[in-house]
Amino acid sequence: MRLSCPICGERDRREFHYGGAALERPAPEAGAAAWDAYLHLRENPAGRSRELWYHESGCTAWLVVERDTVTHEIHGVTLAAGGR
Repeated sequence: MRLSCPICGERDRREFHYGGAALERPAPEAGAAAWDAYLHLRENPAGRSRELWYHESGCTAWLVVERDTVTHEIHGVTLAAGGR
């Protein structure tokens, strides 16, 4: 699998470290149930999903990768919030 880093260009997946699902963080004042779900409950989707990847052997940017978990087809790569 190859990922196209917005900074470095197309690279082999071995340059990256998987960081988990790209989830929306609850507001700080959200209740305990919202934070419990955010921290502990995960789906395991078959199909299109958003994931965080760290370009460990490159520019060290965090990326949001939209990928099909069945075919491994990459649908898009963008810098995560706060990226350079």
